[in-house]
Amino acid sequence: MTITDEDCLAETLAFNEEFEARAVDRPARDRAPDAAVLAALRRNRLGGEAPPVRLPHGRDRVIAGGVRVRTFVPDRVDGVYLHVHGGGWAFGSADGQDERLWRLAGRARLAVVSVDYRLAPEHPFPAGPDDCEAAARWLVEHAVTEFGTGRLLIGGESAGAHLAVVTLLRLRDRHGITGAFRAAHLLFGPYDLSMTPSQRSFGSRRLLSNTDTLRRTYELFTPGMGAEQRRAPDVSPLFADLTGLPPARMVVGTEDPLRDDSLFLAARWRAAGAPVRLDVVAGAMHGFTLFPLTVTAREERRQGDFLSAAGR
Repeated sequence: MTITDEDCLAETLAFNEEFEARAVDRPARDRAPDAAVLAALRRNRLGGEAPPVRLPHGRDRVIAGGVRVRTFVPDRVDGVYLHVHGGGWAFGSADGQDERLWRLAGRARLAVVSVDYRLAPEHPFPAGPDDCEAAARWLVEHAVTEFGTGRLLIGGESAGAHLAVVTLLRLRDRHGITGAFRAAHLLFGPYDLSMTPSQRSFGSRRLLSNTDTLRRTYELFTPGMGAEQRRAPDVSPLFADLTGLPPARMVVGTEDPLRDDSLFLAARWRAAGAPVRLDVVAGAMHGFTLFPLTVTAREERRQGDFLSAAGR
């Protein structure tokens, strides 16, 4: 484990305080949103109050099984990155961060394929995992003909990181596919939906996520399940057999209620035999990469460097 960006700690913590102070103007996420609030949250950027920017570089497609994806293909392609967006399984979209994904595509020379998976509460578990699994299988079968390379990578942010790991496990357990995806890049994911100690003890701080918002998010994604049911390996990958998974880079902030999830998963991933790089960002809250911070710019560079070199 490496603690990063301690030289930016004052800036990062000051942003957290400002974010908390403005929390009174944001819709509460510790209860089920009504239709109007849900529509507004889905219309705007994650963590923001304006719609995302759609770039002409993105191409919307429908692939096998009717799954929608958005692709970004630079002039030179050395690999394909299957990206899974965050948003608590209920918000976000494949076109929600075009600028960031296009920068990544160019920097790492990757074709980026972002999955527009179905969202809860209209489509609870297992709809989202089903869509990600279908997109991954499509890439395994068609990446060479579509993009000219079979070098596959996978990753995502928050709920997207969870879905990326679930997808790798499904490929292995349902289809006998291991090694097709050569690396995973996992940003501040929830890997124990029955709640790790850091999730339970974080409390009610009005950052992007806290104990109450996480609990409510799990209820939306897995309605009717209790804590024990949510420990099932296909729901909470922290409890899964992790053998046969690829090298990974995991990132989480010290002020994230999901801190333990990355720490615990990294330890189990490594024990199962795959290399893991775990970076813990000093002072960073959940979802920090959504905001214009020094640590965000640095993290984008680190992600690009990792994915550029991984699996060669």
